[in-house]
Amino acid sequence: MGRLISNAVGASTWIWVSPLTDERLAELAPHVRGLGFDVIELQVEVPGQWDPALAAELASAHGLATSLCCVMGADRDLSVADPGVVGPTQDYLRGCIEVAERIGSGVVAGPMYAPVGRLWRLAPGERRATVARVAEALRPLAEHAGERGVRLAVEPLNRYETSLLNTVEQGLELVELVDSQACGLLLDTYHLNIEETDPPAAATAAGSRIAHVHACGTDRGAPGGDRFAWGDFATALRAAAYEGAVCIESFTPEQETIATAAAIWRPLAASPDALAADGLRFLREALAR
Repeated sequence: MGRLISNAVGASTWIWVSPLTDERLAELAPHVRGLGFDVIELQVEVPGQWDPALAAELASAHGLATSLCCVMGADRDLSVADPGVVGPTQDYLRGCIEVAERIGSGVVAGPMYAPVGRLWRLAPGERRATVARVAEALRPLAEHAGERGVRLAVEPLNRYETSLLNTVEQGLELVELVDSQACGLLLDTYHLNIEETDPPAAATAAGSRIAHVHACGTDRGAPGGDRFAWGDFATALRAAAYEGAVCIESFTPEQETIATAAAIWRPLAASPDALAADGLRFLREALAR
């Protein structure tokens, strides 16, 4: 993967489709490359929905690097005390790590601590205990990832999608408890815009712990058509010597479950292609400064 100054920009397949299948991936790989992207970002919604060997072959054939995201549905949770839930969640994330290795992705990214949309009140002591419990569950997964050249990228989400990790500071608390070079943070500009008073300063605080970056507009549309401090954010990433990709993540409104989860109630662009192309054009310029 090239450094940011080489403009390694990716596109999530979620912009076009959910769930991903072999057939759609075979269509999207050349399409994403044709739009000018360097990286294609894939998701493991349900293990086995697409073939990692085929994905690796398609990415290689079209000159694309890859990144991988986990998907935390209602039955995937590391924040609870129930081993009947935590164990299968660890198994799922372990599988994601192995898929990442097979497709050549250096990261598994996402909110790998609790289901998206799970909201519950935590007293300060409860919160510390819950974060410690998540760290304990993540520690062997970070070891598994590190042995395979993969890094976990834990994603803080906004307050409407989780009540556990909302800010970079909270994310760093967890990452430091895991205490592994194979565990860092995913910074997503959509969530940063909601939760951080100063997103570039938050990126600076994350520093070498930044393992992956998602970019989208403050309305979940194309990066650049908003008031986010893109220039300062890009400067902070460069100062942190971040060498990974910046991937546009938005969501197709055509799949009801994911559109509802992401609160996509209206078209965010004239078309998914327009969103991707506009975002790519903007990020190329912003990241090259």
